[in-house]
Amino acid sequence: MARLLLFNKPFGVLSQFTDRGSPTARPTLSDHIDVKGVYPAGRLDQDSEGLLLLCDDGRLQARIADPRFKLPKTYLVQVEGDPQAPALDQLRHGVRLKDGMTLPAAVDRIDPPDLWPRDPPIRQRKSIPDAWLKLTIREGRNRQVRRMTAAVGLPTLRLVRWSIGDWTVAGIAPGQFVEIAVPPGRTASGS
Repeated sequence: MARLLLFNKPFGVLSQFTDRGSPTARPTLSDHIDVKGVYPAGRLDQDSEGLLLLCDDGRLQARIADPRFKLPKTYLVQVEGDPQAPALDQLRHGVRLKDGMTLPAAVDRIDPPDLWPRDPPIRQRKSIPDAWLKLTIREGRNRQVRRMTAAVGLPTLRLVRWSIGDWTVAGIAPGQFVEIAVPPGRTASGS
């Protein structure tokens, strides 16, 4: 059985166990996870929150992280602005970024989710509205969700990865993890 950790990565934490080359110490996974032999399956930016999977099995890690497998990743995204149909349709059809077209995303406007408070909180501006989107992508380019929303005129204020495949961060507090055993041969999509 492979070991898989579902970690709710807080804002500001690096998705690695050590911080090399920084003049000031930054929080890392080692500040929250004391399990030996597990490694992140993919990355989550320092300024993003939510689900980060760690495992001790290289084949499972590759199926989770490798874009060839197109494992769906769902994000709850607080954006600046008032998302209208044209911007959402652009996201649904793919957005041209500097590194090419993205695959189409599944996206819907949602009510503000019941999430933990972010530390530090996002800045609020009285004159500019904000809204929440639920956005699912099947690729993993660097800072892709932030670049996609910016490309359609909706800069990201807060980004929470809610799920990867069938695994979700629901019920896991920031900075905490849940360990599960994954049977041999189980795919990252849960089948």
